Amino acid sequence: MVLVVEDNVSNFVLIARLLGYLGVHCEWKTSGYEVAEFADSLPKVDLILMDIRLPYEDGYGALRKIRQSPRFRNVPVVAVTAEASLEQMNKARQAGFDGFLGKPLDPDRFPDQIKRILNGESVWELS
Repeated sequence: MVLVVEDNVSNFVLIARLLGYLGVHCEWKTSGYEVAEFADSLPKVDLILMDIRLPYEDGYGALRKIRQSPRFRNVPVVAVTAEASLEQMNKARQAGFDGFLGKPLDPDRFPDQIKRILNGESVWELS
């Protein structure tokens, strides 16, 4: 199961459809606020796709809270952001994200990127 933290409905719909194509179920949270508590209410989380620019609490703040929970210490959290630059990628790496996918997501590449991440590979790609 993949938790998608994304405030833009059309971006979430695209991600959900692409994950569905892979046979992967996802849940949706629209802000970083209380995301750790929400994740904790889910039976199993294999991956968290986290937008960086979110209302109320950004992806960096949400990542810090998720990492405080022993249950999510080994769950990959991948930054998914329109701020796709080398600088942002380095900032995400330093903050402790496990990967980086720049928006706009490429529907042809996204399924392979997700498969690689779920297989334990670290994926850092600007677009």
